[in-house]
Amino acid sequence: MRLRFARAVWRRLWRRYRGWWVAVAALALLALVPLPFYLFLPGSAEPVEPTVSVEGGHKDERGKFLLTTVYSFPASNIYVLAYGLLRGSEIEPKERATYGLDDAAYEALMKEMMEGSQNSAVVAALRFVGKPVQVVQKGVEVKGILPNSRVQGLLRVGDVITGVDGRPVFNQEELVRELRGRAPGQSVRLEVQREGRSVSIEVPLVALSSDSSREAPQTGLGIQAVTVQRVESPVRVSFHTGNIGGPSAGLMFALEIVNQLTPGDLTKGHLIAGTGTIDVWGRVGRIGGVRHKVVAAHRAGAEVFFVPVDNEPDAADAARSLGTSMRIVPVRTLEEAVHFLQSMPDA
Repeated sequence: MRLRFARAVWRRLWRRYRGWWVAVAALALLALVPLPFYLFLPGSAEPVEPTVSVEGGHKDERGKFLLTTVYSFPASNIYVLAYGLLRGSEIEPKERATYGLDDAAYEALMKEMMEGSQNSAVVAALRFVGKPVQVVQKGVEVKGILPNSRVQGLLRVGDVITGVDGRPVFNQEELVRELRGRAPGQSVRLEVQREGRSVSIEVPLVALSSDSSREAPQTGLGIQAVTVQRVESPVRVSFHTGNIGGPSAGLMFALEIVNQLTPGDLTKGHLIAGTGTIDVWGRVGRIGGVRHKVVAAHRAGAEVFFVPVDNEPDAADAARSLGTSMRIVPVRTLEEAVHFLQSMPDA
């Protein structure tokens, strides 16, 4: 009797509300459909001092150096995508955002890039303050192949590029310089170390995409790579960066190391944010997501935002859009950034 009554009630509810039931089921199913997109939003501005410790250095900053981040996450379903659209996030195809890598490989790449930026920051900073340091660079290791690249089937993840058209290449910067000025479709011959043996491979170049419409198109291999290097120094520097990945904190790491190893306080009581890769010679390189990082720095109350010269137009435009009083300071080298800080008045 109870079962018959329950069935009758269910049939009555179904007839009356079946449109709603179908809608709820459809909405639930939509949550299970994965989407091939990544969302990018302004991240945080994190103090650098707690993340870097230099043996024999001092930590007595009155102000703070801040590294800036971009918050990225997969649009796992249509509702996450809608959230991103409402928040004004940048949306990219997952294949482009993760360089064609699966999530685990992408996270590993970001970690390796972070470690590489830390090593380069140590070398650049110690050289700047006159401390002994040696770095041995052995080439450029392929970590991922971009979707638009034409080297699929020619280069492999794990290959180490050591030469271009007969000229030796020891690091990423040298590889970029060798390819600069060439045209998409042009081929180059790469010397590659693969599984313990040397191979020579001819590969075509492609036009590289940019996160700024102001930048002139560049030509390259269409790969993600890291410099294979070993740093040797009597000064021990340790990093504790948690889940932050990528190479763009190199400049701020180097400034913190310099500050801990030199008398006085480069911050002079100010909040100094920034971004930029750095190489072992202290040269500051361009980064992605600069607009999001300007927003993060502004929200943290930064007074100065160091930015690579190549990213300065977009950073300045983002600052104008925010109406911030934060000063955008383009720099080409670690030395330029230090000299700017030395010229600032005390807060």
